[in-house]
Amino acid sequence: MCAIARIISGKPNVEDSPIDVNLRPRRFEDFIGQDRIKENLRIAIQAAKGRGEALDHVILYGPPGLGKTTLAHIIAAEMGVGIKITSGPAIERSGDLAAILTNLKPHDVLFIDEIHRMSRTVEETLYPAMEDSALDIIIGKGPGARSLRLNLPPFTLIGATTRFAMLSAPLRDRFGSVYRLDFYENTDVEQILKRSSQILKIKVDPEGLKEIARRSRGTPRVANRLLKRVRDYAQVKAGGNATKDVAVAALCQLEVDPIGLDEIDHRVLSTIIEKFGGGPVGLETIAASISEEADTIMDVYEPYLLQLGFLERTPRGRVATRQAYQHLGLPYKEKPPQPTLF
Repeated sequence: MCAIARIISGKPNVEDSPIDVNLRPRRFEDFIGQDRIKENLRIAIQAAKGRGEALDHVILYGPPGLGKTTLAHIIAAEMGVGIKITSGPAIERSGDLAAILTNLKPHDVLFIDEIHRMSRTVEETLYPAMEDSALDIIIGKGPGARSLRLNLPPFTLIGATTRFAMLSAPLRDRFGSVYRLDFYENTDVEQILKRSSQILKIKVDPEGLKEIARRSRGTPRVANRLLKRVRDYAQVKAGGNATKDVAVAALCQLEVDPIGLDEIDHRVLSTIIEKFGGGPVGLETIAASISEEADTIMDVYEPYLLQLGFLERTPRGRVATRQAYQHLGLPYKEKPPQPTLF
């Protein structure tokens, strides 16, 4: 199964676009959660506006679906400037980046999603733009080539990435502010779902919202997606009223268990436990056993399992914890300590 097709995947699906636009907060007061980041950004924005300057360049990183794109739009709105949106893979040549940068107005925001996937050639073109608000262009070829420097209006670059470690050190060092978005608490997800249900005019009991929040993996995008599915189920099976029992039935129908794990998560855990005695087992071996890419397991499946404490990464491979055995209803056997070399 493709990771992007999973209902509990934080990555956007094609069908998410309309609902994401409608539900996206426009101001900090509507953005629920990530309080520390919001307060730091508020202070930075207020200070930049007071000086009449562009905001420092910002990098937002963390798992998909936590609100990086939403925060970029809010920053632009709070600064009172325009925002241009692109992605790392879409900027194939330096000329593509030059066309975007030369069309920016003073203090505008340029948002680059998946910035870690930008080519090194394009990245090097970005350095003088970020540092000196200038663009170096080579005109001509061979001995007659010459360099031309174009002055750019001051702007703010906001980069978003799910793989912060893949950013090169020179690029990381040019960002004035670096923020990591964490998974949301269930109480915050409930507030997000309450707001979404009001916008979408969905009747959901508070206990139903709690049940959806429990299974949303601390990710607003997943929560809103599950809310839509519960709405559909309630409309067809329960006259449109999503009570707790209706929400549970809908989520069980979708094979999302009480803590947000789906069939693929269960396969990963059961493979480690049943085929390899609970581990340690290498990532490539797990990937081959469930016919999945190793990178997909590491980037998509593992983060939430690690957060729950169901998996451990050790130098010798992945190990399933006691909590994983208990969740799957399997007997846990203590492993003898590994011998050490002196």
